[in-house]
Amino acid sequence: MTGTAFVLGASGQIGRQAVQALASDGWQVTAASRGGGTDAGWPPGVRTVRVDRADTAALAAALGDGCDVLLDCVAYDADHARQLLSLADRIGSAVVISSAAVYKDQQDRSFDTQDEPDGSPRYPVPLPETWTTVDAGPATYGTRKVELEQTLLAAGGELPSTLLRAGAIHGTHSPLPRELYFVKRALDGRTVRVLPYGGSSRFHPVHASNIAELVRLAARTPGSRVLNAGDPRVPTVAEIGAAIDAVLGRTTETVLVDGPPPAPTVGNHPWGLPHPMVLDMSAAERELGYRAVTTYEDSLPETVAWLARELEEHNWKERFPLPARLSDEGDEWFDYAAENAWLAQRS
Repeated sequence: MTGTAFVLGASGQIGRQAVQALASDGWQVTAASRGGGTDAGWPPGVRTVRVDRADTAALAAALGDGCDVLLDCVAYDADHARQLLSLADRIGSAVVISSAAVYKDQQDRSFDTQDEPDGSPRYPVPLPETWTTVDAGPATYGTRKVELEQTLLAAGGELPSTLLRAGAIHGTHSPLPRELYFVKRALDGRTVRVLPYGGSSRFHPVHASNIAELVRLAARTPGSRVLNAGDPRVPTVAEIGAAIDAVLGRTTETVLVDGPPPAPTVGNHPWGLPHPMVLDMSAAERELGYRAVTTYEDSLPETVAWLARELEEHNWKERFPLPARLSDEGDEWFDYAAENAWLAQRS
C-alpha cells in the first residue's frame, strides 16, 4: 500500500504536515525544498534534498530513479503541470495542491472580480467540485490554477493526478495567517472590532493537517480527480474572533455592521465575504474515506501560540510580507486611527 514519496515544497505550511503524515503512514519520504531543511516533527528516516523546482534538470536529478507518489505543494500553472508530465516516466502518481479560487458563480464572478460594483460571487452551499470554474489562462492566480488542473487531467493515465482545491489554509508556518488579524489586534490592546456583513462571513477553512490527510489517502488510492479540501465545520468570522479571544483569555466588544466595511480601512478582514464559501466535502469522503483529523477550534491554540511568539520576536511586516503587502496596497487590517475615528463618529 505504501512505497516511496517525494514532497516538493516540503518546508512550507502544507509540505511539513504532509511529510509527517506520509512518513508516519509507512512511506519512504524525500522532503524537497529550496532550503533543503528538516522539521522537528518529522519521524526518523525522512530524507531531505535541496532543489528549486524552477530547475527541471535539478528536479529530475533529485527524483533519481523515481517515486511512487509525488506531492507538489508549489505548482501554480500549466508550465508546472507540463514539467511534471515531462517526468511522468519516473512518477507513479501525483497529488497537486490547487485552490478554491478556481470557482466562479453563475454571473461569471469569482475571487478575482468580487470588488466590482455588481457584487461578490454567490456560490451554492455547499459548493461541489462539479461547479463551474474560471477560464484557464495566465491572468490571475485562479485562472493559472485552472490551467494547472486542466493540463494534468487532460493527460489522463500518463500521470494519474489528484488535484486538491484547498479553502482558506490555516495552521502554523502560514505565509498568510488570517488569524493574525485577531491575534495582533488583541496583543496590541484593542478592545473593540468592527465586522461587516453582520459578522456572518464564512470562508471554508482547512487546516494543513487535514490537507495532509487527504494527501495520505490519495497517495494510497491513485487516480485522476479533483477534490475539495476543507475542515469539517465552517465558522463565521464572528465565531473565529470569539474563539481566538477565548484562547488568549481576552474580551473584545464586537460592533456588527450590515453590509460592506463602513470606511475604506475599517472592518477589512481576511474572511470578508458577503456570501458564504462552503465547500462540499462529500466526494472526498466517498472516494477516499476522508475524515478530518482536526477541527478549526481544536487546532486554534497551536496556531495562536505560534503567532504570538512570532509577533513577540519579529516585526510583523518583516515576518509576514504577504499580509504586509495587502496592507501597503490599501487593504489595511490594522488602521486603528481610522477605526477610532469611525467609532467616535458613530457614537
